[in-house]
Amino acid sequence: MRRPPALGCCRATPVPCPGRCGRGAGLALALLALLLLLLATQRRLGLKLSRTPTRLQAPRPPTTEAPELVTRSPHLTPAPSLPPNLGDTYGRDEISRSLECPSSIRKRITGTEFGAAFLATVPVLQWAQHLREDEYRRLRRYGGAHGWKDVSWDVLKASLSLLNTSASGLLVDSRQAAAPCVRCAVVGNGGILNGSRAGAAIDAHHLVFRVNGAITAGFEGDVGNRTSFYVFSTNTLVNALGSYAADGFKHPPRSPETRYVFLPDHDRDYLLLRAALTHQRVDRGRDKGVWPQEFFGEDLRADKFRMLHPDFIRYLRNRFLRSDILATPLWQLYRPSTGAVMLLAAIHTCDEVSAFGFMTPGYRAYSDHYFDRGHKEVQFYVNHDLKLEMRLWQRLQRSGLLRLYTGTEGT
Repeated sequence: MRRPPALGCCRATPVPCPGRCGRGAGLALALLALLLLLLATQRRLGLKLSRTPTRLQAPRPPTTEAPELVTRSPHLTPAPSLPPNLGDTYGRDEISRSLECPSSIRKRITGTEFGAAFLATVPVLQWAQHLREDEYRRLRRYGGAHGWKDVSWDVLKASLSLLNTSASGLLVDSRQAAAPCVRCAVVGNGGILNGSRAGAAIDAHHLVFRVNGAITAGFEGDVGNRTSFYVFSTNTLVNALGSYAADGFKHPPRSPETRYVFLPDHDRDYLLLRAALTHQRVDRGRDKGVWPQEFFGEDLRADKFRMLHPDFIRYLRNRFLRSDILATPLWQLYRPSTGAVMLLAAIHTCDEVSAFGFMTPGYRAYSDHYFDRGHKEVQFYVNHDLKLEMRLWQRLQRSGLLRLYTGTEGT
């Protein structure tokens, strides 16, 4: 058979041809090669090529539901911007709280920018009633302060079962104040309090919260001397005793009024609680051999102790203090600071809250702590987001939910 003559410059010989027809021939050859490759792949894998175009789906908004509600491929690593254990679902606390106060934060918060984030029934404290195996399975998914992943069932049962008094589930009881509106002062350790002469105003509140290195001796005029609730984790307490001993911090506040509120980071908090309520040494772990009396004195009745619920810590992180740190590889280290948890616990349980000694935009003018012997710059750590917390205090103040002491910046 005779070959047809080549048309124009597009010869059958493999010589490159300049011009439009050369480019067209090259494109045709490339498409032919791609088609042959697809057909070969189809035959090899037994796949069917769809005859209908694939429809593009709009991207779904991110979700923070509990992990069991989200199906993921076991071969895919979750994006760091949405860690799998954020867990924005929580238990419910059916303990009734007095709503007699007409100016209660719980009544007013729904009409503010925080209304959508606020959950009136989120459990603030954990105690004996939470000792259920289904609860344990649910909270075992979350680590650190946000769940029970780092606590064995035996340790949890042996400790929480001892928090079994009528007071164990209530942080603030209006009967304590003998008034319809419970006014709380929440005292941080910021240098802004040095020379403030705020001590009398602090002690005039119905209840006073303090945290970590809560030194009052010698500073009563600035910070008062009452302590209704001392909030801590075993780790922050031990660190404070080591860091501030030279400044006068020998042990947490002790008085008939004082109650001790654990922020449990891991099992050492549950072990210390059990040791305190059984009047024994800590029997294992990093604090093995420690006498609880060294921290809390001799009055170790069950109604002297409370323990914050991991749902509450996770809720604060997810809804009030969701830091950009959560979108980094360091997200597992992050939790709200102990002082922030203390202040937000008061906002969720008191009717009116005043905050003293918390960071404000003018923080550079003050030392890190009110008890510092010389000026020390405020320290920032990767496991907390103090500037985010500072902005939250400003927003709560603007919303009328918090009275924030701001020193010479105004109140």
